[in-house]
Amino acid sequence: MIAVGIDVSKAKSTVAILNGDGSIRAKPFDVHHVADELQALVDYIKRTSEPPTILMEPTSHYHYPLLKAFQEAELPVCLINPYQMKKYGDTELRKAKTDKRDSLRIAQYALEKSYSLIPYTPQDQKYEDLRFLSRQYSQRISTLTVAKVQLLSLLDETMPGITTILPLKSRDPDNCVLLRFIKRFKSFDVIRKMGKTRFLDSYQVLVKKTKDRFAGSKGLAIYELVLNSVTTRGENPLSAMTQDQCVDLVSTSQKAADEINLQMRIIAETIPEYKVLRSMAGVGDRLGPIILGEIGDIRRFHSGKALNAYAGNDAPPYQSGQFESRNRHISKRGNPALRKACFEVMQALKLTKPQDDPVYLFLLKKEQEGKPYNVAKMAAVNKFLRIYYARAMELYK
Repeated sequence: MIAVGIDVSKAKSTVAILNGDGSIRAKPFDVHHVADELQALVDYIKRTSEPPTILMEPTSHYHYPLLKAFQEAELPVCLINPYQMKKYGDTELRKAKTDKRDSLRIAQYALEKSYSLIPYTPQDQKYEDLRFLSRQYSQRISTLTVAKVQLLSLLDETMPGITTILPLKSRDPDNCVLLRFIKRFKSFDVIRKMGKTRFLDSYQVLVKKTKDRFAGSKGLAIYELVLNSVTTRGENPLSAMTQDQCVDLVSTSQKAADEINLQMRIIAETIPEYKVLRSMAGVGDRLGPIILGEIGDIRRFHSGKALNAYAGNDAPPYQSGQFESRNRHISKRGNPALRKACFEVMQALKLTKPQDDPVYLFLLKKEQEGKPYNVAKMAAVNKFLRIYYARAMELYK
């Protein structure tokens, strides 16, 4: 057996190869992420008479060229958590950080832990795609949030108080009365010049193009608000331009997020444990694919405790001599996106109140014990992940 350790970086990687006895077979050398050099690396590994154990860290998207080259060559390749590699390197007394030393360290780890390493499989690509889309979805929602804040800030100057009558419902931008209203009327000053009769007629035509049944009766209330409001940038063409841009950005960002979420659901439905996750209370079409993508293959965790640790929701014990801590905070050393999505599940449970759900009942129990708001919810997240782990693992037994 030979151990191939690869320290991945942008545009190039450093490769070190060790023999089965720990001796250096090939001193660390650089491989650029171009077709000819990657093919030369694959050919070199294939020419060896011993089976290879290839190990590298999943560094953002920089490791994808190497992963693709090894998969096409049908060479088994394993991925190691960068933090796990860092802690492995902490055992050295004299610490030094270079790409060459890192590649040797990764090769040594591959040699020592070869029995426990699991090769990357095509099934893992589905989880990678879900996680990639989850990150993209989060970015679109962030853009949407910023656009909504900017739009509401502009409305305070052009249409003060309008959101108290027409709420901003961005989930369905094509049928949001407020977004259509802004594009049509621009500001309260425009409505004043139109007059009451003309405005109400125009407003009724606008409302007919939406699905809001109650918007039609709000015309008079809006006109009274117009007469009593003071606008500061009502007739400014620059405000109208930027306001229209914010409306378009809100609509575009929401549609982009919805399209990504749809693709996530399509991928998630091909994974067996998604049905288990989707059947749990508080998990819907939005949170389900996100949680599944952030967790990945459930079989890589040896217990529910390990899954909670991956989410950073564990409270590791601390004991030294006669002292033993009994009030530990969660580590938060894990996947923050998974922790956030699970917290949103707890918020959904508080809204829906499913009386037969064990997680919700456990959450109520912790609240009745006097636990703080966040402590009770994170305790319920712990139980949620344990239940999901147990149910999902039954599919593979």
